Amino acid sequence: MFLKRLKNKFIFNLQTKLMLIFLLVALVPIAAIGVFSIKTTEQLIVNMVMRQLENVAVDKVAILERWLSERKADMLVMAGTSILKSMDPEIIAPYLDLIQKKYGVYKKHTVLSIDGETSFSCYDGKIDTETQVTYSGGIKENLYLSNISYPPEEEESTFYIAAPILDDERILKGTIYGTVGTSKIIYFILNVSLGETGECYLVDKDGTFLAHKEPRRILNENISQSDSFKNIFDKKDRHQTYLDYRGIEVLGTSHKVEGTDWYIVVEQDRDEAFHSFDALKRYIYLTVLLCIGSAFMLTWVISYHIVNPIRALSRSADILANSEFEKVVVNVDREDEIGMLYRAFENMAVKLRERQNHLEQKVDLKEARLKETDIILKQIKQVAEHSEKFAAIGRLGAAVAHEIRTPLTSLKLFLESVQAEIEISTEYSEDYRIAMQQIKRIEATINRFLDFSKPQELVFSELDISQLIENVLVMIKPMVNKQECCLDIDMEKDLPKITGDKKSLEEALINLFVNSLEAMGDHGKLFVVVQEDYFASNKHTTPCIRIDIGDTGCGISEDQIVNIFDPFFTTKSSGTGLGLPLVLNIIRHHGGDIRVKSHINKGTLFSIYLPLKLNLSLFEENGKNTAH
Repeated sequence: MFLKRLKNKFIFNLQTKLMLIFLLVALVPIAAIGVFSIKTTEQLIVNMVMRQLENVAVDKVAILERWLSERKADMLVMAGTSILKSMDPEIIAPYLDLIQKKYGVYKKHTVLSIDGETSFSCYDGKIDTETQVTYSGGIKENLYLSNISYPPEEEESTFYIAAPILDDERILKGTIYGTVGTSKIIYFILNVSLGETGECYLVDKDGTFLAHKEPRRILNENISQSDSFKNIFDKKDRHQTYLDYRGIEVLGTSHKVEGTDWYIVVEQDRDEAFHSFDALKRYIYLTVLLCIGSAFMLTWVISYHIVNPIRALSRSADILANSEFEKVVVNVDREDEIGMLYRAFENMAVKLRERQNHLEQKVDLKEARLKETDIILKQIKQVAEHSEKFAAIGRLGAAVAHEIRTPLTSLKLFLESVQAEIEISTEYSEDYRIAMQQIKRIEATINRFLDFSKPQELVFSELDISQLIENVLVMIKPMVNKQECCLDIDMEKDLPKITGDKKSLEEALINLFVNSLEAMGDHGKLFVVVQEDYFASNKHTTPCIRIDIGDTGCGISEDQIVNIFDPFFTTKSSGTGLGLPLVLNIIRHHGGDIRVKSHINKGTLFSIYLPLKLNLSLFEENGKNTAH
């Protein structure tokens, strides 16, 4: 029993758990970062060293290949000259001596005729006609490059290049052999900047040293038994270290010299390449150990200062659960997060007590709001029923209009035929004219109502608003002149084009111009302003064209202005009340809106907003913002 209690106290104790969690949270990331840093750094160093070795190898191979190409070209040029074709030692000797002095890489030139009768060597300006030809292969018909040799009597390793001597008819006459010293090119190959242990050497296909910083190894030792030799020919990951001919672990790479069986090998000791990495690894291990010790101390202190206050807070929570608000006593002087938790707990206890006291008041408030919501729903229902009735009346009116127009058309045609076939007396001619005028008026009213209830399909195209307004002004100018009104036009230049239906927009503008002229009478002033503007609707601001049409007429009263866009509402004795509703429908079908400002006896201003790009959703409102 004692052991069980002890187990529960230490194993399931919050302080123990907190210490373990802190240790895991602190050490796992550090360990992961350490391992990742070691692996990443190792890979970066390997990649950097291999890239450097690869660059050196490629550079050295390029130098050697270019140097060999130059020597081959030299030999071909010499073999093709008329001097060598003469096969005369007295003529050839000065030429070859000049070549040797100019290039400084040729040790000796030997010329051998195809019949063996002419055979001599030229070096240091001297001719040796007693030369014994020791070159393998005898006469060469093609360009030939020999292996590198290091005769004991020579101060440097050499090789020779053989080039055929052809006469003018391309017949082989002999061969010229050029013995080339390698000291100059070997200096450039062996000289590398790869720290203290980096080296570059040249071997043949068998691994024999052809060039090395230690001359004693040349042609006497090879690397065939080392991993350096395998690294040349085996297809393996060159980012791995291996043992070189000295038995030292190195990183290296190799490249073949084109046209030969020679290989450039570049290597650097692993210890030198990874010197900084090994130091970094030691620092990381030391850091991890310090973090472990610091984490133990820190977690113990933190857990001790957290667990005790939590226990006291737990006892207070039990009291609060029993609704014993008066017994809840929380006293703490700490200003850290634990102090904040204590004060939040105390505030929670106060809020719970207040919430219990005010719960009934909130319930009463909810009931009142529900009753208010019920009233609003009933009002909305009445509005919906009212709208449905208006829609039914509209459909009925459209049907009645169709029924009236058919007999009205027949009556109109009958009266027109009567006028054409029967001569009407003078006393009835005025009555006939009035009857025809009233029939046309009824027909126009019916057409307006049908257009309003079922508008025609619009045909949208790109429109020049300036040209559109000029066309409309041409149509209304006779009426302006008849009433002797002043027409003031202010139109911005280079207005952008809009997308719209030309016919319907012209009809809407004509309606507004005619209404303004009828409201003014004679000697009034009609003004038009067209400019580029922005229209704000809901949460959107849209670029548009604004058209202001104003007059100095009688104006519209405030109680009438809210109804001017309602169907069949009119203040004129001969009006139908469909003109402005039709204008509003046309503008809104273009994604725009119309607004009105009016003052009694001062005039009325209609402002039309037409968006540059058709977007109906930006202007969908409830139709209540058109009169201001």
